[in-house]
Amino acid sequence: MKNIRVIALTAVAVALVAINAVHADSKTAKNDIVAVAAGAGSFNTLVAAVKAAGLVETLQGAGPFTVFAPTDEAFAKLPKGTVESLLKPENKDKLVAILTYHVLAGKVMAADVKTMKAKTVNGQELNVKVGAEGVTVDNAKVIKTDVAASNGVIHVIDTVVLPN
Repeated sequence: MKNIRVIALTAVAVALVAINAVHADSKTAKNDIVAVAAGAGSFNTLVAAVKAAGLVETLQGAGPFTVFAPTDEAFAKLPKGTVESLLKPENKDKLVAILTYHVLAGKVMAADVKTMKAKTVNGQELNVKVGAEGVTVDNAKVIKTDVAASNGVIHVIDTVVLPN
């Protein structure tokens, strides 16, 4: 009898975790890409850059978009002073070019990713590779996939990728 109770309680706990996970995903999907990134807590630099570049309204638009989002740690890998320099108004064009290099038109889920060259919103191509160690985008490793947003999807990367 004790074993049955333990099994039943375990089943209830698993069900509650699953319900919470589905609820969290559906809640996230109600928010646009900017809101999802801002709410995640690990994209503060990216969100600041999107604001400085004047891209908030664009990334809140209908989309859909696929964003390869560098974490705060990814931005910290850049040479000292790079982020501060890019956030200055006189470097807005350069910042826009870098940020739009992280965005694809359309919604590409992880299950649909294959080794390819993907045209970015800025017109240049990213090298996407699928291998035994996972997926890379140029020199960045994809560390989390399929973060849902109402107007697309975010794939988290560990390095800021730079256009030519």
